[in-house]
Amino acid sequence: MTENILDVNELDFHYNVLEYSFQNPVVVDFWANWCHPCKMLTPILEKIAIEADGAFRLAKINVDHNSNLAIRMGVHSIPHVKGIKSGQVVNEFVGLQPEVKIRDFIQSLLPQPSELWIEKGRHFYQEGIWEEAAEAYRQALLIEHQNPTARLGLAKSLCRLQQFEEAQSYLTDFPPSKEYSAAQRLQFLINEILSAQGLPFSDNELEAAYQNSLRLIFKGNYFAALDGLLDILRMDKSFGQGKLKEIIVEILDLLGDSDPETRSYRQELASILW
Repeated sequence: MTENILDVNELDFHYNVLEYSFQNPVVVDFWANWCHPCKMLTPILEKIAIEADGAFRLAKINVDHNSNLAIRMGVHSIPHVKGIKSGQVVNEFVGLQPEVKIRDFIQSLLPQPSELWIEKGRHFYQEGIWEEAAEAYRQALLIEHQNPTARLGLAKSLCRLQQFEEAQSYLTDFPPSKEYSAAQRLQFLINEILSAQGLPFSDNELEAAYQNSLRLIFKGNYFAALDGLLDILRMDKSFGQGKLKEIIVEILDLLGDSDPETRSYRQELASILW
């Protein structure tokens, strides 16, 4: 056995399957010595695992020796194959299948090219390398034009590069997805930023301070802008009928929690509100 093909039992299932699946997909083969279809299926899985050279792990579980684990995983007949990613079963099949279908099953578990670019974009964004993040997300969109994660990631990267109008274009007609609400919130922030540019300052002191903070964001001075916005909130918690809190939260989301200052500002916001 190798790291990519191994026997797993009830004791090491959590570590070798569930935890490992956060790094790479795991194909779990539930089998038994008396099962003739299993003896035909397992060699096919092993062959594909060897060819994949670490792209996924094949974990083989003998149900006779690990009956409690099989029951817990909902295995009632064998062979039973489950695909696990990030600790969750994402696909499965029961019974012997043609090799082409088995390969399709495994391929569905592997990261697609767009996912790899998105992961690069996410990494560069967290590291504060906005140009590289934007380029990675662009590459993902070349492969999958409407990918919502890539569109939102690119829009956020462009905001950090102060390219707000282009960022806005990737949020328009945003596809229905779990990222939709986040895209709407970011679009609201961008609209507020862009609408504050070039206008005369309001005669209202708080409104003028709000406009000034938005202009600071436009120039990339996020923390100075947050200082100004939090000052406004201290003086009037209902300013803008609640939109100020949304703006501050969205700015903090754009900055990300990897920066200690961001966490400090989150605590400050909470202390003001509560």
